[in-house]
Amino acid sequence: MSAPEGPSCPICGKPQIPRLRPFCSSRCAHIDLSRWLKGVYAVPCEDDEDSSEGAESGEDA
Repeated sequence: MSAPEGPSCPICGKPQIPRLRPFCSSRCAHIDLSRWLKGVYAVPCEDDEDSSEGAESGEDA
């Protein structure tokens, strides 16, 4: 049995390089940056119309 290698690169799954953590190469780091800039990584949210209407009416009073 081999020892666990530790955390892997989130892009390709290879072992991380401490200098480039959490990536294994500058290529994977650039791929990740490109995904952020293109908006691939986004937090889904739901617009709650009821709460926004309540907040607006509360400001007028």
